[in-house]
Amino acid sequence: MKVAVLTSGGVAPGMNAAVRAAGQAAFARGWEAVVVEDGYYGLLEGEIRPVKRPELWGLVQQGGTALGTGRSSEFEEGEGGKEKALDRLREAGVGGIVVIGGGGSLAGGLELDERGLPTVGVPATIDNDIPGTELSIGVDTALNTAVAVIDRIKDTATAHRRAMVVGVLGRDSGYLAVMSAIAGGADATIVPEFDTEPQELLDLLNESYEKGKPRFTVVVAEGASPTAEGFCEFVNEAGGGYQADLTTLGHIQSGGTPTAFDRVLAARLGAAAVEALADDANGTMVALSGDSIERVPLKKVAGQKRPLDPDLYRLAGVLSALPER
Repeated sequence: MKVAVLTSGGVAPGMNAAVRAAGQAAFARGWEAVVVEDGYYGLLEGEIRPVKRPELWGLVQQGGTALGTGRSSEFEEGEGGKEKALDRLREAGVGGIVVIGGGGSLAGGLELDERGLPTVGVPATIDNDIPGTELSIGVDTALNTAVAVIDRIKDTATAHRRAMVVGVLGRDSGYLAVMSAIAGGADATIVPEFDTEPQELLDLLNESYEKGKPRFTVVVAEGASPTAEGFCEFVNEAGGGYQADLTTLGHIQSGGTPTAFDRVLAARLGAAAVEALADDANGTMVALSGDSIERVPLKKVAGQKRPLDPDLYRLAGVLSALPER
């Protein structure tokens, strides 16, 4: 059997480790492995090539994705694009494909599977918004990156007695913001899933200043309202005790060397995806459930978002002394 491996969507640290694991698992079964470069865009362009074992050496510790990633409106929007993708894979002799990526990428994998090409998905997104899996590849690395920045910012904030507003990724999900606020000991967090009243937060900030707290740290998700920039301006225009400074992490969170946890998770999921193909358990996503790797139907994943756990948000509030909501 010839297995293809594709990465698509946003970059997540550990994608390369998953590619390596899928390739090695295929070779261990005596199968052939090919890779699709530049995601679904590359698939439509026929960018499919064989891969050999030596090419996989060293991938486990590399950030990003060596295969490249690219979305394709032609694939997403039209039936013709999906049929073209299938034709490209069939011309290459591919009998099954492993799709590594976020929700949109996995939805594309479901389209391929429903049209007759056995497909298994591997969740990889730093937003951790894919349902059915406790963690996606890349989340642990992104979280550690954010916490390291918050720890360093606290040193400067304390020295200057300032409020630091830290913007993290998460257009539709506040998972990274909440978890980095908890782990980094931040004083408040603003996320898309829950409303935040700027004046209420400013009152807390000023109360902290009056009680002699040397700093105040707010972690804001990318898609939250107010935005990180907006809240920083609000604080400075109000003229309270603290002067506020803004630090936006941006895509620094989606790059860098993956943590050991992400490498192991990627290895387990990548190999499990090939095993699922071997068991004719296609149309599934391999997922972390407790200590086990489970198979979740792609139909339950495609087009869905994992909600932010309200208990985690409440915990962040308790630990940072936010008013009860």
